[in-house]
Amino acid sequence: MLDPSPLTAETLVYAYASGVFPMAEETGEILWYSPDPRAIIPIDTYKPAKSLKPFINQERFEIRINTCFEQVMRNCALPRPGEEETWISEELVQAYTNLHKMGLAHSVEAWQEGKLVGGLYGVALGGAFFGESMFSLVSNSSKVAFHYLVQILREQNYSLLDSQFMNDNVLRYGAIDIPRSEYKKRLAKALKSTCDFQKPAI
Repeated sequence: MLDPSPLTAETLVYAYASGVFPMAEETGEILWYSPDPRAIIPIDTYKPAKSLKPFINQERFEIRINTCFEQVMRNCALPRPGEEETWISEELVQAYTNLHKMGLAHSVEAWQEGKLVGGLYGVALGGAFFGESMFSLVSNSSKVAFHYLVQILREQNYSLLDSQFMNDNVLRYGAIDIPRSEYKKRLAKALKSTCDFQKPAI
């Protein structure tokens, strides 16, 4: 059984390796999820939308890796327009920041004119990357960050990109639903790999 109090980086490692991830309630209580079906984004079939290509080709954003992880996460924690709450609590911020210090949580950041304007973060174990959340202060910034995330995963031979729940946001990146049993098989195989999360040479 997972003991969510207090939440630690070690607990997160155990949870992700078991196919489980946390989300915070409005009260701050941590709940654990292992959805069935599970949404994943096939790394090898992802293609950027045509409308995104000018932003990539013209390098409208400077992409940085792991330069301000906590700042990315805190931006992701801000309530979305029209919403009053977030599932990213202060306890989660601290636990994932500690996981980042261990080299197991990463941020892909979009910068413009010296300012952080978009990005995403997630957890990397073996050949699996577990996407957590993204934010965008400038149009298309998070989409470009995601594009570079996929380039990293391809270049470093990652085999699994977990997007947890299906929604319109992950659907635009080509997410598919698979049974939890199939997800666990893919996860077990991915965890046997050794991959290095670093910026691609492109």
